[in-house]
Amino acid sequence: MQKVKPLKRFGQNYLYDKNIIKKIIREIDPKPDDTIVEIGPGRGALTEQIYGKANNFVAVELDKRVIEDLSSKFPDLELIQSDFLKIDINLLLRSDKEKIRIIGNIPYNITSPIIFKTIKNSEIIDDAVLMVQLEVAKRMTSQKGTKDYGILAVLLQYFSETNLCFKVSPNAFYPKPKVTSAVVHIKLKRLKISEREQQTFINIVKASFGNRRKKLKNSLSNSIFKDINFSGADIDLSLRAEQLDVNDFIQLAKYTQDQLNQSDSAS
Repeated sequence: MQKVKPLKRFGQNYLYDKNIIKKIIREIDPKPDDTIVEIGPGRGALTEQIYGKANNFVAVELDKRVIEDLSSKFPDLELIQSDFLKIDINLLLRSDKEKIRIIGNIPYNITSPIIFKTIKNSEIIDDAVLMVQLEVAKRMTSQKGTKDYGILAVLLQYFSETNLCFKVSPNAFYPKPKVTSAVVHIKLKRLKISEREQQTFINIVKASFGNRRKKLKNSLSNSIFKDINFSGADIDLSLRAEQLDVNDFIQLAKYTQDQLNQSDSAS
């Protein structure tokens, strides 16, 4: 594959350390029946190890400079030249019964949007093995009361089981990033809730952390839920969002959904 200069605007840092690549592949553990979608294959470091092991393998690459080389090296690989955040993941499914597995050394500047998209498509995504910035990995797996605890941690605890698998040195990439990286494994749960309930939970969590230093009562009153009276939610509104665990947010979201349903019925 010809040398392609990594572009800063795409957040490209090409992974080349073979030992790290092997560790990632062991974590993914690809099977023939898997439907795997790789975000940003770049020069194909991970692609090469997955190719031929999964019967339905799709790579989504925004940088058209590498498309021709990837097509030449992996002729049976389905390549989509697009922004992962803009594609409809449902279109990548071959049947209603299968689930998608997401993998990738993803651009760090769009980590959160990719995770949010994964969560929103939890019904059709089985899991995701992603390389992210270590600081983000800590936020993803943090617990109540810690400085890293926030929106990402709460949403991932609710929608998934997320593990920080291992750290990755800047020396594993070209060019070397200025930060340490980490591989995380997100295993989505099968929650039996409606799309509306799912969105309410996400919105409640975001609203609660909207003013991190403020008490919950103030944060919610300055959000899209300002017209809801939370006094009956049986949650201490004098607490700050980082003092609530995921069960507290579940309770708060259920109360909010009930209030919204009553409001709809009355109108």
